[in-house]
Amino acid sequence: MNLLQLSWKNLINKPLSMLLSLVLFALGVGLISLLLILNKQMQEQFDKNLAGIDLVVGAKGSPLQLILAGMYHIDAPTGNVPIQSAKALMNPKHPLIKRAIPLSMGDSHQGYRIVGTTYELVDLYNGKMAQGNLWKENLEVNIGATVADKLHLHIGDTFYGSHGLVIDENLVHDDAPKFKVVGIFKPTGSVLDQLILTNTQSVWEVHASHDHEGEEGHEHAEGEAHDHDDHDSHDHTTSEGDAHKEHNHNHDHPAQDITSEELAAAGAIQRQALLDTEESITTLLVQFKARNYRTLNMQRQINENTEMQAATPAIEINRLHSMMGTGTDALRTLAYVIVFVSGLSIFISLFSSLKDRKYELALMRVMGSSPSKLFFLIILEGLILAVLGFIIGILLSHVGMSILSNYLEDAYRYSFSGWAFLKEEWYLLAGALGIGFLAAIIPALQARKTDISRTLSGV
Repeated sequence: MNLLQLSWKNLINKPLSMLLSLVLFALGVGLISLLLILNKQMQEQFDKNLAGIDLVVGAKGSPLQLILAGMYHIDAPTGNVPIQSAKALMNPKHPLIKRAIPLSMGDSHQGYRIVGTTYELVDLYNGKMAQGNLWKENLEVNIGATVADKLHLHIGDTFYGSHGLVIDENLVHDDAPKFKVVGIFKPTGSVLDQLILTNTQSVWEVHASHDHEGEEGHEHAEGEAHDHDDHDSHDHTTSEGDAHKEHNHNHDHPAQDITSEELAAAGAIQRQALLDTEESITTLLVQFKARNYRTLNMQRQINENTEMQAATPAIEINRLHSMMGTGTDALRTLAYVIVFVSGLSIFISLFSSLKDRKYELALMRVMGSSPSKLFFLIILEGLILAVLGFIIGILLSHVGMSILSNYLEDAYRYSFSGWAFLKEEWYLLAGALGIGFLAAIIPALQARKTDISRTLSGV
C-alpha cells in the first residue's frame, strides 16, 4: 500500500472529523471564489458599457441613478428634459462635442427596454446586423440578440409596448400602434444585446396615441391607429401568416452592412432633425472631441447654469464600486476567517489523531519506514483534505453563481455565466495547498519524532 492509499485510509477512518474539515474548507474557498467570479463579471459589464462616454446629461436627480438608467439600463430614469434645453449640446457642429446621443426611455416589452435614439447608439456599441436591416420608418425596431433569444422574436413580428419598465399587462399600450421587428443585432456582449431600439419619433408617437385615446376614447384612437397604418403603408398588426412570410422574405436577403462612418453620419442627420421639435428626451450620452479645461468644466457649467444635470460615468461607477466594496470586503473577510478555522480544524484533527495512531506509526518504523516517510504521510493527509475542500468549494461557487445568474438576469437583463473559470482560482488552489501544508506541519513533525522503544514499551 503506497502513501497516498494509506493517507486516504487514515482520513476515512474518522469520517465525521474529515467531513467537518471539508465542509469548513469548502465554504471558505467557495465564498472567496464566488466573490471573485461575481466581481469579475460585474466589472466586465461596467467597463464594456462605458463605451467611451464622457458625460451623461439628463433631468435633475441622483447622478448615479442617471448613469445607471442612461448607460446600464438597470434603474429608472430621473425624468425628461426638453430638447430645446439640450439643443446646444445636440448640435452636430458643437466645437467640443463629438456626438451627443439622445435616448428616449420609459417603455418596455416583457421587461426589455424600448429606447428611442439614433444610429449613433448602434455605432457606439459596434452593433452589427445578424438579420434584417436598421429601422427606417416610425415604429420599426431593431432588437438585441438577448431580446430575440429570450422573447423568441423574429423579423416581421409585431408587439405592443408597455408603459414603465416592469412586466404588467395593465400597462400595455394596446391603444397605440404596434412596433415591428425589422432587424436583429449580432451578440455584442454589451447592453445593446438587451435593448429594443427605434427612432425617437416612434416613442413620441406611441405616447401621443396613448394620451389622445385617454382624452377622446378608445374607439377614436383605434380608428386613428388604422388611419396611421394606411397612411404609412405599413401593416403594424401583421397576422401570424404575414409575419412568417415577412420573416422568410428577410432571410432571402443578407443583413444590411453599414460602416461605422456611415452610421455616425446618418445618426448625426437624425439628431439634427430633432432639434426643431418641442418634444422631450430622457438622456444624452456625450462624447468629447478632446479632453481639455473646457470639457472638464462642462459638467459644472451644466449643473449650475441649466435645468439639466450632468454626471461623469467613471466617477459615479467608482463611487458605486466603493459602496459595493464595503459589503464585498466584509464577505471576503468572513471567507478568510472560515478558511482559517478550517485550517485550524485540519490541524486539530491530525494532531489529535497522533495519540490514537502512535502504535501504528511505531510499527511502521519497525517495519522499515523512515522518519521522513512518516512525515510525508501526515503532510499528504493535510494536502488531501485541502485539495478535496478546494474542489468541493469551487463546485459550490460555480453552481451558486449559475443559480444567482438566473436571478440577476431576471432583475437586470444582464447575462452572467456560472461556468466561467478564472485564473485567480489557480491562486486559490495554491493557497489551499499552503493552508493544508501548514495545518499538517506540526503533526507531521511529531510523527517524524516517534520514539519506537518508548511507544511500544508503553512508557
